[in-house]
Amino acid sequence: MSSHRRLLALVPIALAVACAIGDDAGEANPTPAPSLPTFDADLDADPTKCRESNGVDDDGDGYTEAEGDCDDCRRAINPGAYDYPGNKTDEDCSGTPDDEPAGCDVGAALDDPDARAAVRALGLCRWSTAGAAGKDKTWGVVAARYVKPDGTPLTEPLSHGILSSFGVNEPRDGKSFLALSSGTARAPDMPGYKDILGFRKGYTSGVPAGYPKESPACPGTVSGLAHDGAALELEIRVPTNVKSFHVDQNFFTVEFPGYVCSKYNDFYVLDMDPKVPDYPDGNVAFDSAGNPISVNNALLQVCKARTIDGRRYDCPLGPSSLTGTGFDTVHDDYSPAPHAATGWLTTYAPAPPGKVIRLRFAIWDSSDGNLDSTVLVDRFEWSDSEQRGTTPSGPR
Repeated sequence: MSSHRRLLALVPIALAVACAIGDDAGEANPTPAPSLPTFDADLDADPTKCRESNGVDDDGDGYTEAEGDCDDCRRAINPGAYDYPGNKTDEDCSGTPDDEPAGCDVGAALDDPDARAAVRALGLCRWSTAGAAGKDKTWGVVAARYVKPDGTPLTEPLSHGILSSFGVNEPRDGKSFLALSSGTARAPDMPGYKDILGFRKGYTSGVPAGYPKESPACPGTVSGLAHDGAALELEIRVPTNVKSFHVDQNFFTVEFPGYVCSKYNDFYVLDMDPKVPDYPDGNVAFDSAGNPISVNNALLQVCKARTIDGRRYDCPLGPSSLTGTGFDTVHDDYSPAPHAATGWLTTYAPAPPGKVIRLRFAIWDSSDGNLDSTVLVDRFEWSDSEQRGTTPSGPR
């Protein structure tokens, strides 16, 4: 979703001329209008000062004219801003409107070990550097790495992949998306695929702060130690003129229907640091009841309708998008039906303008390494309005 900003034209404040009628000649005697400054309707700074090259950051956006601010009267325009496409405005002071880097997701090798390929697959095309003293203030990705859910190094290459499709599921934008898995981030027709009943990688890890925790939907059930986890960790300098980001995810799990509300449930968490101030922890991806993304989440909509222990799963999207993923297979020992997915979800979260945030897209098996889950991640974008929550995605 692109936001289109509108810069208002300069509007002078007009003062009506008062007229007095002479007693004898009937001629108009104008009363001089006082001299008043002309103000802009949408400025963020005093127009008598902000148009001067005075070495002062008049609009408070972190840049002076000497640092490249081409409009020191408006906070939304400076070299650290996001240049929203299609509005014919040069927000980033590059000299050319609508020239934000785009189109970098041209596809990559399935097993590309470089996390920068995952960044491009998400549609993020600008890089920044923190600098020795934080001097590079332009927005962009500062660092990217594959890690375990607690941020320690990840060494299992089958835990992640750059995919152009996953069964019948296609990218939300561009040529590819990122897959992370507690098993193999592959579909059955791809090299390296292992059966989703349990590719046991043989390692455990910690989890993001605040986890493991029970889902509100399953009181009294707390997941166990994290097994076979995988994550992509990004550090991003947020543009100065945005208020939130959004990103799409699609979570697939073998835990449905046999292990709803059990300690074996797999979790997908989008952990953010610094955390949103009024959120209970760093996770920004959860349903309206506060359940993280798992088999216990109300957003699980790709499945066959059924009632499990008194909980009704209506499965409004049916099971068709499981086709070709491996999660469409009937496993009689574990499930009398195909498994489940959320379908594409969009998570919205506030972001502090101009600051560096850390995002960790993490998935893990709980209590053991059996019965795997996979998440697809795609289409990361910025917005100039504050949005929050996770909802089913709209059309591509």
